[in-house]
Amino acid sequence: MADRPLVNPPSWRNDTVLPLPPEVKADAVAVDAACSGNPGPMEYQGIDLATGQQLFHFGPIHGTNNIGEFLAIVHALALLQKQGRSSTIIYSDSYNAILWVSKMRCKTKLERTPQTAPLFDIIARAERWLLTHKYPNPIMKWETKKWGEVPADFGRKG
Repeated sequence: MADRPLVNPPSWRNDTVLPLPPEVKADAVAVDAACSGNPGPMEYQGIDLATGQQLFHFGPIHGTNNIGEFLAIVHALALLQKQGRSSTIIYSDSYNAILWVSKMRCKTKLERTPQTAPLFDIIARAERWLLTHKYPNPIMKWETKKWGEVPADFGRKG
């Protein structure tokens, strides 16, 4: 894929407006988080890969990047369930977040303080959702080394 530059939209694809690698499905939501410092102001978002539309954005709130990645996946799962999109894939570039979602637990080491208490309430809500809902949506690892940055990336890397 590296030898063939991505164009927008690719002439051979009619399922997306984004420059997606051939193996990436367009019926998908890409999620990502960004954090200035760790911990620091954190935000996350989800992008529809078929349209390029931002489906949701949350933050900033004091937290960590891993927590944002976890919450973004759960947010996408809840939104897709509400929309009846049970076969839509979720792509995340965070191995930790995918693992945490599979275990239905945000395994953060962030300390609970008055500053982080609102975030811990959101984490508890997300964990409760995972424990009380079944979801068929595949959660796939976005292969950054092969495909470049995930389309939901905030574009702030040095």
